[in-house]
Amino acid sequence: MSTRFHWRQWLPCAAGACALLGMVVLFAADTPAQPKKIDPKKIEPKKTDPKKADPKKSEEPKHVVDVMVGEGGSLAQVAYINEQIEKVWKENKITPSERCTDYEFLRRAHLDIVGRIAKLEEIDRFFKDSPERRRSMLIERLLEGEEFANNWANIWTTLLLTRTGTPKINQEQMHEWLTDMLIEKRESAKSDKLSYVPDWSKIATELLAGSGDSNENGNVNFILAHLGDEVNKDRKGAPINPSEAGKYELVPVTSRTTRLFLGLRTQCVQCHDHPFNGEWGQHHFWGINAFFRQVDTPNGRPTMMAQKKKKGAMPDKAKYVLQDDPGFNSKGIVSYERRSGVLLYTDATFLDGKKLTPPPSGKAGRRVELAKFITHSPYFAKAFVNRTWGHFFGRSFTKDNVDDFGEHNPVSHPELFDKLSDDWAKQYNHNPKMLIRWICNSRAYGLSSVANESNDKQEDEAFFARMLLKAMTPEQLFESLMTATAAKIGQDKGNKAKVREQWLNKLIVNFGDDEGNEGNFNGTVIQALMLMNGQDINDAIMDKETGTASRVMKIYPPSNAATAGRAMDLLFKASLNRPPTQRELDKIMNPKVYNFRPGTPPPRDPVAFWTGYYQDIFWALLNSNEFILNH
Repeated sequence: MSTRFHWRQWLPCAAGACALLGMVVLFAADTPAQPKKIDPKKIEPKKTDPKKADPKKSEEPKHVVDVMVGEGGSLAQVAYINEQIEKVWKENKITPSERCTDYEFLRRAHLDIVGRIAKLEEIDRFFKDSPERRRSMLIERLLEGEEFANNWANIWTTLLLTRTGTPKINQEQMHEWLTDMLIEKRESAKSDKLSYVPDWSKIATELLAGSGDSNENGNVNFILAHLGDEVNKDRKGAPINPSEAGKYELVPVTSRTTRLFLGLRTQCVQCHDHPFNGEWGQHHFWGINAFFRQVDTPNGRPTMMAQKKKKGAMPDKAKYVLQDDPGFNSKGIVSYERRSGVLLYTDATFLDGKKLTPPPSGKAGRRVELAKFITHSPYFAKAFVNRTWGHFFGRSFTKDNVDDFGEHNPVSHPELFDKLSDDWAKQYNHNPKMLIRWICNSRAYGLSSVANESNDKQEDEAFFARMLLKAMTPEQLFESLMTATAAKIGQDKGNKAKVREQWLNKLIVNFGDDEGNEGNFNGTVIQALMLMNGQDINDAIMDKETGTASRVMKIYPPSNAATAGRAMDLLFKASLNRPPTQRELDKIMNPKVYNFRPGTPPPRDPVAFWTGYYQDIFWALLNSNEFILNH
């Protein structure tokens, strides 16, 4: 009988023995020059013979000057980002961290752009490109695919609807609609000419002013999810006719609209003037609110209780309609009460004082005008740029909150921030891909997360002189586990969706809140196990026919330590998107680690022993702190 214990028995020991080294700077690079632009269509991938490759030899040279590929216009924008960021470094005597390794960049870009780690074949493809072009070419590939649209639809479905406050079917409708709106469309399969380019201003307009059936127009779920209480009685308890105040109070959608699309937290001024920002008063909140007061839902409203009654609500039974009734709030006046008890009134007025002239009528009239005011406001572009920058860097231009502009929350790089926002809106038609292309090709985005003495303090984070560690979102974690294990459950779309829902229901409690905000996970490997472990993942790891572990065993049949050592390269790349360091190999391939006790005799069944060891190491990597962090 083999003396090897089952992995559940030796987890604490294995976790300690396999403790990963975190982010390792493999090679130092000189300061990259401003990127050069080339045509990606004229680039032939660098051909290498994988049989001759040495896994212990670096696939990345020490001195690299990144060459940028891709869409026109990006070159100047990236150069400007670099210029402004580097100027602040110099002024504050900040030494930026070194250029991150290509393996770190590969994993980081996949997580940020498509919402998962890289696949083994994507790692191989990445390193076939020339060193100075591979990063920019990777960015282009990631922006091209449908996974980009799916990931950003995930992000914005959560922001628009929250994870837990809206029925699942309505979230799915929103996600499907957003995905379609974020995908570039071509005139034909063979044509390079685009017939549709994503435009965030058009997406926002549809979210704010759209009407119709939720099954056909998923965008209407934004307002349906945030209607607020019905307005059916006045302060004295007397019934109110909808023609006066409308059907719903629309307070939730008012505050969420200004927060998401303008970066302004007007919920602070719903009941009183802003305590820190004298620019915003109570009348601003209710002036925006008046634009929504004609909203009607003739088929009722989606609620969690309604979903439970319908036992999951099949799509054909989840039909809700959003429309405007011109008879509701016909005078366009809403009342609000000051803390002193004085009752005041306002009509539909935008934050800058603009009013409806003449007052529109008919289908979604007021909301159409509100969408125009919002998308033409300078705050509109700034809100998206600030949030997107924060997504990629782990910190936005504003320190405290990504969606709370004001003197109380100053911008770290005002000149850069203003120009990026202005150019993105006026020259590039609010195309999200263009902004992402600029950010990801910048020097700052390609820095290591390893700090130095000049940038290691919390206040130094505003300089973007190193990459901050970011906890994976629940969605990123699930997709990355499916990618790493190549689990059978991930191959069937329907089954994967079911398992995904079950996992997210567990993870959301620990990783986020119902306001769409992400929590930070700073736990140990064992705590990560408690959150991440599941029978499906265990089955994927131990499956001898399908999955990553099975694939590795077919390439490197488990029989001895020498073969196992070579297999570690694939297991590390599949889970952490990098090869193991020599120190890690020496540690996990030490007989004292895999035999546990000195003098343990060789196993009677080497194949079974090493099969289990492959699975154990892979399991430990998937439950490591390095796996759960985006760095």
